[in-house]
Amino acid sequence: MKALICKQWGKPEDLMFDELPEPQPGPYEVKIRVEAVGLNLPDLLMIMGRYQAKPPFPFVPCGEVAGEVAACGAEVREFAEGDRVLALCGTGGLAEYAQTEAKYVWHLPNGMKAETGAALGVAYSTAYLGLVSRAQMRPGEKLLVHGAAGGMGLAAVNLGAFLGAEVIATASNTDKLALAKQQGAKHLIAYLETDMIETVRQLTQQKGVDVVYDPVGGDLFDQSLHCVGWEGRLLSVGFASGRIPQVSINRLLMNGLSISGLFLGGYKHHQPARLQKALSELIRWHNQGGIRPHIARIFPFEEARQALTYFARRETLGKVVVCLS
Repeated sequence: MKALICKQWGKPEDLMFDELPEPQPGPYEVKIRVEAVGLNLPDLLMIMGRYQAKPPFPFVPCGEVAGEVAACGAEVREFAEGDRVLALCGTGGLAEYAQTEAKYVWHLPNGMKAETGAALGVAYSTAYLGLVSRAQMRPGEKLLVHGAAGGMGLAAVNLGAFLGAEVIATASNTDKLALAKQQGAKHLIAYLETDMIETVRQLTQQKGVDVVYDPVGGDLFDQSLHCVGWEGRLLSVGFASGRIPQVSINRLLMNGLSISGLFLGGYKHHQPARLQKALSELIRWHNQGGIRPHIARIFPFEEARQALTYFARRETLGKVVVCLS
């Protein structure tokens, strides 16, 4: 099978196409004929050797895939050859075939395109586990979402609005925020063009927001501590800015704040059943028209390196997907 391979730490352009043997599923695994692959920040960091997980060389990057079941292990009962599925594989996605354990695979409903499935898995399940499971966000609460133009933030905007929150979306400039408004944001803040803290205080009658969803970290996380209200919940879901922030614990004490870290890989390892429930519900909501992933650009498989380079510029509005079909 054809695959894009990482043989050493480097940039996307250092990856090489090569032929590999097709994976053979173990007893509890599913082999998938890949049709679409969603790109995520950990994929890029892994290629560069800057991610906490460092697979042995050579490896095939990316793991958010959608396609068709090609074969099932002997103990797999819930899937059959020909089923259309979404899967979270970790790695191995940028290839004609991928495989993973059946507990990390979901049925796609009739009519859902593979590229939509590949845009739904990581970003929306992270948003669900953050907003629903960890923050226990309620309808009518005020939700501040950073990085609202990117795939992770935009998913939180869309899901938060669907769940009944009053969403305040932030991005570096006004041009990036139009899409967040389309996805359900009520208020827009271009944080390089205005005082974010003061704007949030005005929008909340000086009370602060109830929940912050932060995939950016760095200075935005620091400022968020001044934007969240009494008994507010701050969700840290990534550090796209490149700086891991530090917190003075007295601020949490005085304002009754809680900070939760959210790592999707942790749920895969420790609580796969919760992840199964999250994505199953998200797929159902999408099927009902409640949520709608936005795809910024689709690249053909032959341009997968260019897709990763494009994604690395952090100029995308929504999700970047590579299609093999």
